[in-house]
Amino acid sequence: MLVTLNEVLKDAKNNHYAVGLFNTVNLEMAKGVLAAAEEAKAPVIIGTAEVLLPFAGLEELSYFLLPMAKKASVPVVLHYDHGLTEACVKQAIDLGFSSVMYDCSTLDFEGNCRAVAKMVAYAHSRGITVEGELGHVGANDGSAEGDPQGDQSLYTDPEDARRFADATGVDALAVSIGTAHGAYKSKPRLDFERLAAIASVVDAPLVLHGGSGLSDEDFRRTIQNGIAKVNIFTDINTAQAKAAYDTYIPGTGITDLMPAMSLAVKAATLNKLRLFGCTGKG
Repeated sequence: MLVTLNEVLKDAKNNHYAVGLFNTVNLEMAKGVLAAAEEAKAPVIIGTAEVLLPFAGLEELSYFLLPMAKKASVPVVLHYDHGLTEACVKQAIDLGFSSVMYDCSTLDFEGNCRAVAKMVAYAHSRGITVEGELGHVGANDGSAEGDPQGDQSLYTDPEDARRFADATGVDALAVSIGTAHGAYKSKPRLDFERLAAIASVVDAPLVLHGGSGLSDEDFRRTIQNGIAKVNIFTDINTAQAKAAYDTYIPGTGITDLMPAMSLAVKAATLNKLRLFGCTGKG
C-alpha cells in the first residue's frame, strides 16, 4: 500500500527501529526490494534520487514504481531522494510520489530554511511529506550521489537542527554525522554524541544518508541514538551487478540474468531490514 513518511517513521522513531530507503533504478531492483519487504513484513521506502535520473527518468520510473507500491502487501513510501531542483521535486509530486526530499543543504542556513519551508507548504497542501537536510553529507570516490568534495562535508549543529525543523516543518530531517555517499575506502568515524544531541531537541524523525558500507554496530548505534530512516543504494547496486557478472556465461541473454539480479537485491535488502529492526512492523 502506498503511504507517506509520516505513516512509517513516527512509529520507527517512537519504538527505536529504522525504515530503509532503497533507491531503485530498474525493475529488477524494485522487485527485489519489495519481495524482501513483503517476506519480512516490513515497511519500506523505494524511489530514486536526482543524480540517478540519467540512468532512469522520473516519469519512466513512476510507470512501474507507483503501481508496485500501491499493490504491495506492506506499507511502501515512494520517495524522491536528494531533489536538488524545485522543478524536479514538483514533477515527482505530480507523478504520484508520496514523499520528496528537497535538498538545499549547500545554501546558507537562512536560504535553506526559506526554500524548504516553501516546498513543505506546497507539498503538504497535496498530502505529500517532505525531508530536508541540514549539514551536508559528502561523497566517497565513485559515488553516484552527493558532493564530490566529501572531505569538506559540514556536520549538523544540534541547535541549528532544532531551529531548522521548527522553521520549516519538515516531516524528516537528514543530518550529517560523518557518513558519506558511495563505497567507503576507510572506516567512517561517526559522531554518535552529536546525533544523540540532535535527537534530544528535534521532534522530526532523523535520517541517515550514506548508509551503505557501515558496520552492523554502526547501524545499531545510530538507530539507538535517534535515526529512524536509513538510505541505502550502493549495497543493492553492487549486489545486482555482481549477480549479473556471476551468472553470465557466453551465449546467455539478459533474461537469463534477471532472476539472479532480483534475488541478489532481495537478499541484500533482507539483511538490512533485519538489521534495522523493522521486520514484522508492516
